[in-house]
Amino acid sequence: MTRYVVRRVLILLPVWLTVYTLTFTLYHLTPGGPWDREKPVPPQAIAQLNQKYGLDRPLWQQYLDYLGGVVTRFDFGPSYSRVARGVGDIIRELFPVSLRIGALAMSLAVLLGIPLGVMAAVRYQSVADRAALVISVLGVSLPSFVVGPILIWVFALQLAWLPPGGIDGWQHHILPAITLSLFPMSLLARATRASLIEVLSADYVRTARSKGLREGLVVRRHALRNALIPVITIGGILLAEVLVGSFYVETVFAVPGIGRQFVTSVTSRDYPLLMGVTLLMTTVVALVNLAVDLSYALLDPRIRYG
Repeated sequence: MTRYVVRRVLILLPVWLTVYTLTFTLYHLTPGGPWDREKPVPPQAIAQLNQKYGLDRPLWQQYLDYLGGVVTRFDFGPSYSRVARGVGDIIRELFPVSLRIGALAMSLAVLLGIPLGVMAAVRYQSVADRAALVISVLGVSLPSFVVGPILIWVFALQLAWLPPGGIDGWQHHILPAITLSLFPMSLLARATRASLIEVLSADYVRTARSKGLREGLVVRRHALRNALIPVITIGGILLAEVLVGSFYVETVFAVPGIGRQFVTSVTSRDYPLLMGVTLLMTTVVALVNLAVDLSYALLDPRIRYG
């Protein structure tokens, strides 16, 4: 297991380098620059800014200088759009906000989505099954920029139970987390239902029933663990997505998170911040995938890593 984890972590190195190279190449191939404004900036000012941030150097030198700073000092450079702030400081300030909301949203999605899918599968083609399907279809179909304002209108403006936006206290996390959880909850419910229906018709499950075991015990002990393997695969993808923030949710609820900052860095061509957030997202996705792969062995003892 340890050797497998070490190999997977080492594989991240070429992945990071590939992502860094592609991101660096793409943003330099894109027309325009970080100093483009509605009111043109004087050429002398642009020259001074380029000299200050090293943009007057050859591209290969910029590539190596930035890469060297990241590898040797873990320095992602200064932000172009936020004066006197380093990219590392911005990530340390904003990423925990998105991380808290994403973790809460995924917890809600798992706690509600998997039981909903199990109920639908156990009561296949019943009223409960059809109700679960309707809920999951609504959760997948309704975009977060529609759900968010509805929740604000109901729970903040009409009932005054929760704040409409900001991130000053724990109450501010609830509505963004609920909004962000709807899509993964619905997908997890649908995946659990489909997987469990298939497993419940397997021969070994019929054998367990023939021994006189109660249906609840058959589902919990014999069917659910095998049915959860594809669900965990989907859950890992969804977890990586919600942990790195959502631009729409963070914009609707005025949350200062990393997802909203990522889109802002793209539109303002803040290259160092764009690069830092991209590498952060790559790391999160890679680590979540590693955790998902390791969790397979916990569900299925036949899976071994060496």
